Amino acid sequence: MLAATTFIAGAIFTGCNSPSQKLENAEENVIDAKKAVLDAQSDLNQARQDSITEYQQFKIEFENKIIANEKSIEELRTKIVSAGKEDKILYETKLTELQKRNYELKIKLDSYEESGTDQWQSFKLEFKHDMDELGKAFSDFTVSNTK
Repeated sequence: MLAATTFIAGAIFTGCNSPSQKLENAEENVIDAKKAVLDAQSDLNQARQDSITEYQQFKIEFENKIIANEKSIEELRTKIVSAGKEDKILYETKLTELQKRNYELKIKLDSYEESGTDQWQSFKLEFKHDMDELGKAFSDFTVSNTK
């Protein structure tokens, strides 16, 4: 009985950490947690910077397309001067609509505020789609204008 009690007591004492060992383990855990927080903060900062850079590139690309559209509108206005009266009215109406849509896209791009990755992806897809539709409208206009 004495041997069993001694064995159990010895196992308990050797299995338990001393207070200094517990403190050392806790300090290591705190240091590891601080490193993890710093790594996560660094990753977050990098993701934010990447997002800002992507938006700036996106904005520059589509601002250039909007400017190109404005130039195309002006070129088309000069070309339709020689059109017949009925065609000229039709072309002017179409050009005014193209100009309005181009302006609305410019305002939409300028007024976008970052509010999250999902919303950015949604905005980007919708904006690209709208720009593609406007590009098709320009193509259709030039095709019908040459007939």
